[in-house]
Amino acid sequence: GTPHKYDPTFKGPIYDRGCTDIVCCVLLVVAIVGYVAVGIVAWTHGDPRKVIYPTDSRGQFCGQQGTPNAYVSLAMGALGTPPEKPRIRLQDCSGPPWLGEIPLMHPCVRCFQICVNRCPDRFLTLLSAYSSSDMEYYRQFCVPGFSNPLKVSAGNPTPESPLAEDASSCRPPLSLFQNPIEILKNQECPAMLIPSTPLARRCLPAVQAKQGVIMVANETTYDDGTGRRRNVTELLEGAKKANLVLEARQLAMKIFEDYTVSWYWIIIGLVIAMLASLLFIVLLRYLAGIMVWVMMVLVILVLAYGIFHCYLEYASLKGEAGSDVSLKDLGFQTDLRVYLHLRQTWLAFMIILCVVEVVIVLLLIFLRKRILIAIALIKEASRAIGHIMTSLLFPLCTFFLLCLCIAYWASTAVFLSTSNEAVYKVFNETACPYSGQICMPETFNTSNVTKTCPDAQCLFAFYGGESAYHKYLIALQFFNIFMLFWLANFVIALGQVTLAGAFASYYWAFKKPDDIPAFPLFSAFGRALRYHTGSLAFGSLILAIVQVIRVMLEYLDHRLKAADNKFAKFLLGCLKCCFWCLEKFIKFLNRNAYIMIAVYGTNFCASARNAFFLLMRNIIRVAVLDKVTDFLFFLGKLLIVGSVGILAFFFFTQRIKLVQDTAPSLNYYWVPILTVIVGSYLIAHGFFSVYGMCVDTLFLCFLEDLERHDGSTEKPYFMSPGLQKLLKKSNKGHPDA
Repeated sequence: GTPHKYDPTFKGPIYDRGCTDIVCCVLLVVAIVGYVAVGIVAWTHGDPRKVIYPTDSRGQFCGQQGTPNAYVSLAMGALGTPPEKPRIRLQDCSGPPWLGEIPLMHPCVRCFQICVNRCPDRFLTLLSAYSSSDMEYYRQFCVPGFSNPLKVSAGNPTPESPLAEDASSCRPPLSLFQNPIEILKNQECPAMLIPSTPLARRCLPAVQAKQGVIMVANETTYDDGTGRRRNVTELLEGAKKANLVLEARQLAMKIFEDYTVSWYWIIIGLVIAMLASLLFIVLLRYLAGIMVWVMMVLVILVLAYGIFHCYLEYASLKGEAGSDVSLKDLGFQTDLRVYLHLRQTWLAFMIILCVVEVVIVLLLIFLRKRILIAIALIKEASRAIGHIMTSLLFPLCTFFLLCLCIAYWASTAVFLSTSNEAVYKVFNETACPYSGQICMPETFNTSNVTKTCPDAQCLFAFYGGESAYHKYLIALQFFNIFMLFWLANFVIALGQVTLAGAFASYYWAFKKPDDIPAFPLFSAFGRALRYHTGSLAFGSLILAIVQVIRVMLEYLDHRLKAADNKFAKFLLGCLKCCFWCLEKFIKFLNRNAYIMIAVYGTNFCASARNAFFLLMRNIIRVAVLDKVTDFLFFLGKLLIVGSVGILAFFFFTQRIKLVQDTAPSLNYYWVPILTVIVGSYLIAHGFFSVYGMCVDTLFLCFLEDLERHDGSTEKPYFMSPGLQKLLKKSNKGHPDA
């Protein structure tokens, strides 16, 4: 951190360094090891099939090999028997089979789910099918193993049994039939069937509208299995969600078809955007000053025209009725056009524009030198990128690492959320001391429960668990999202330090480009990992804590939306605003701290302090450079995205006659156009993010150079000759000056 005496072998301050923030480095390593352990535990206990595949009411997957339902792949919601006392509420009937809460169940009817081979295509109740030939069709929608309604408790009839005579006949006696109530009680068949369509391995009501009338299979009412007629509109809410999914699926298929015939043209468009971004960065070396000054002159001319137009409107309203009414007398009006008929309105506009015009002109006069410095730094950044072209590809490495972090977080979150085990509980129709207790289906029939309560059943209740692991699942999910923020911020910080180190090696090369190292980007990456992993972990940890707090505040805000406590909402809004500002400030401070780490190799706190006070001592230069670069980046993105987007529009809509026959035929021409526009923006943003990091790095190095050196033989300037000439400085008496 001290000024260096010049000697021919000196390569700048970026090489004098040691390990920093070792404690934070150790903490990061421990956290990553713990994160890997959490992932292993989650992958051991989790089962993502719970998200993909439906289950029946016993918690068994539909259509999965090695399960009782291996050959029935669809899940269908079903109605059971009305219990004596309702123990399952209406909303308990919702779930994956219906993709939402469908108020079709009677509040005293138990609902359950079964696995079937295909969805029903007609309305039918068990009572009507039981006494007709439809029972053969109805059996398809009963639980696996239910082959017929015949049930003999003592076993199948034999010739020696008293029932042999009836058993040899075409139809068994009625005494051998299982009562429909018993079928429903045992949850072997649904009480009714509804015409349904398969979606995501689930049967959903086939609701459709014909001439404004909601119908299911051309019916407007249906029997709910209890003898009551219900309107099909009660299925509407769940069907809406199902229709949305179906429509989305059809839309996705058409979009996929468009991509299959236009993907190579999309790639060509993205390549054009990449070349345009590269060309724009190269041209900034020569056209940055022209673009900035032309834009400023245009702003002044536009404001001048605005003043002139306001004066014309003000003069034209002279003598017209009602135009001299003051704004105070008129008061507030919902129709804003009323104000445009007042002379006072145009006078106010003219005064405001005059003030803005004068302020801008004065700023340009007094800040012209700082604007020239900003333009010179932007040109110097273009030269630096020209000597370190690999820096333009480095965002791909950062993007790849971010994708790994997000993929690991998402997979761990899915496995954690599916780590719960199937919990079975005792259900019964009559009073039973074991009611509601946890049971095991494998041993239930031989337990004391069936002896005490003959009508009791061991049924699937929910997914959960009683072990210590299951009790701390929420804490593990919180740790998972915290590590996502920490690792993502660490990856971004690593990218920023690497780029800053590479561009700093360019600035601190006394003879440019001869003194630039052979592989500046890889050298900077190695220095960042070898010496400053702890500092990067420290900065990213602070930012991750703030971001997690913001996520918690957003969650609280979501939960309090239905509340009427205005003070709590106001307080929460203030906290959200404060932490949003805090996050922006920390990102700004971290970015400049990482540059100082790359340059001087100091720890995070010292780098953040030095960078902050250095910027505060040059606050006007910071503001001017920030606005000039923001304008150039905005102009560059607008030109690149706009030009490529317009070209894609004319091409895919077949309005370019030269390539009219080449353009593919599409379902939606906006699909490739939007893809090209979004991709062009991301490409331009990636290029300009590197360029912005280069400008910020060179700017901080430039400020350090001004404060630490004086142009003497012992302390020569490292800035380019162009900057020296602009500042009227030079390396006096230096052999290479």
